[in-house]
Amino acid sequence: MSDVAMKEDFESLLMESFENNEPREGSVVKGTIVAIENDLAVVDVGLKTEGRVPMKEFGAAGRDGSLEVGSQVEVYVDRIENALGEAVLSREKARREESWVRLEKYYEKGEKVEGQIFNQVKGGFTVDLDGAIAFLPRSQVDIRPIRDIGPLMAVPQPFQILKMDKRRGNIVVSRRAILEESRAEQRSEIVQKLEEGQVVDGVVKNITDYGAFVDLGGIDGLLHVTDIAWRRVNHPTDVLSIGETIKVQIIRINLESHRISLGMKQLQADPWDGIGAKYPVDTRFTGRVTNITDYGAFVELEPGIEGLIHVSEMSWTKKNIHPGKIVATSQEVEVMVLEVDPEKRRISLGLKQCLNNPWDAFAERFPVGTEVEGEVKNKTEFGLFIGLDGDVDGMVHLSDLDWNRQGEEALEDYDRGNVVKAVVLDVDVDKERISLGIKQLGGDPMAEASSGLRKGAVVTCTVTGVNDGGVEVTIGDTPMVAFIRRNDLSRDRSDQRPDRFSVGQKVDARIVQFDKKTRRITLSIKALEIAEEKEAVAQYGSSDSGASLGDILGAALKSRDDDDDDEPGTGDEPAGEGDEPAAEGDEPDTEGDELAGESEEPAAEGDEPADKDPS
Repeated sequence: MSDVAMKEDFESLLMESFENNEPREGSVVKGTIVAIENDLAVVDVGLKTEGRVPMKEFGAAGRDGSLEVGSQVEVYVDRIENALGEAVLSREKARREESWVRLEKYYEKGEKVEGQIFNQVKGGFTVDLDGAIAFLPRSQVDIRPIRDIGPLMAVPQPFQILKMDKRRGNIVVSRRAILEESRAEQRSEIVQKLEEGQVVDGVVKNITDYGAFVDLGGIDGLLHVTDIAWRRVNHPTDVLSIGETIKVQIIRINLESHRISLGMKQLQADPWDGIGAKYPVDTRFTGRVTNITDYGAFVELEPGIEGLIHVSEMSWTKKNIHPGKIVATSQEVEVMVLEVDPEKRRISLGLKQCLNNPWDAFAERFPVGTEVEGEVKNKTEFGLFIGLDGDVDGMVHLSDLDWNRQGEEALEDYDRGNVVKAVVLDVDVDKERISLGIKQLGGDPMAEASSGLRKGAVVTCTVTGVNDGGVEVTIGDTPMVAFIRRNDLSRDRSDQRPDRFSVGQKVDARIVQFDKKTRRITLSIKALEIAEEKEAVAQYGSSDSGASLGDILGAALKSRDDDDDDEPGTGDEPAGEGDEPAAEGDEPDTEGDELAGESEEPAAEGDEPADKDPS
């Protein structure tokens, strides 16, 4: 026989062996029970040797004797041959393989499967799904956490497959999904029977900080804490208890989410009806403090009616203080109604309005001009705050500290804690302000000095300072200081030079402005010259008479010198050699007109002094 023929025969035999479908390891095959020995079934699956399978693996059929020699059974080929030369078969593994195939179909279709919880493991429980073992997480046992799972053990019940992984042999199931689906159907039926505004009985199932869940016979509704009563309820447990049967009204129903909002206070009369007549503005009432916040305190006037005392309405004098330092919870207080808003269901109350206004009391006890004494409470850039009787503060502005010094300089003399005296200047009760003055304790040293001064008066001044802007002077023998601006130094612009003056020089000026309140005096030499010119023209005639303006001013100055000079004969000579103007810079402002003096020429050709030789 040739090699080619032998190779063809081997291939045909190999293919024939494949076509015979001989049992392979890891497969489920049909076998025949050929013998039953000591609770073991000897099964022939077409291998060289039979395999032995415990009768208990066949379940009820193996226990009740319904299996006998010749019965056909499906078994799982674990090993074709063991150390003893026998096939290793398993009915339990075969049943598990059958279950996996069946469960995969259920998983794909999303259908329920039946199983039994038979053991507890870490994180959950194990479930027998007719041979296949699945894991049930603890969170998937029920809708709400349950403490005792004993009644659910070994009880056939439906499950939903959440996940399958055959390679890892992993199946995850849920009992909660079945309950939620059933509950959703039940809730939908119950919701269809309920209506908003309907009054029903319910049982309190659970209580939280924000309300209570009430069972309405298969569906839960939420009773929010604000809908339990018209009055303030700090916590639902103050009114309700678990297991209590209560009557509630259905406020809202959400048909999509099946959420139901309930209310108890809606079954009672609204205490806010006609609130304006019960609590008129400016009326006093007694209430109980129910809650304290950073911005005020809530006071219960009657069950269901609360008003707010804002922090600004708590005390006349205590500002920027926490309300808890003025009132306490459950304290009975007398309050005044300030405002009522029925639409917003708000009442504004005042606590300080029921107490004496210390500003009124102070204004009555200490009228304007009264001397007071107090401690410096605060020192600011604009003045001093002084504590006064009645727990009120008064303010001394910088301008009222000293008559002669600047406010910033005088402020340095005071420190917090100093006890000082002051005079009441003004009391504004509405704005809660008291104005004080320290400098007013003594008389104004400038008042006497300025008593004879008025606008338009001519004063003699002493130059105390010279700068580019003008000259600083003191008025007469007073300490009053004034400043003559550059353009007020002379009528003649060429003489408006501050350097013409020297410290200590005496000058006459006219008061053109005098503000006694601000103690400001405005002087002008220019205004004096203009006034003297007008006076001279009025007295000696105009230049139309043939006399020049220089003659008129010269006569006017001469007349003034005669009136002011007490020595006989002074000023009797005509202006001549060596004669100088009465004051430096006192020349007439008319161009070309000069006072008689050295090198002076006659005002008109041929006009010469009478006592001078014509030759």
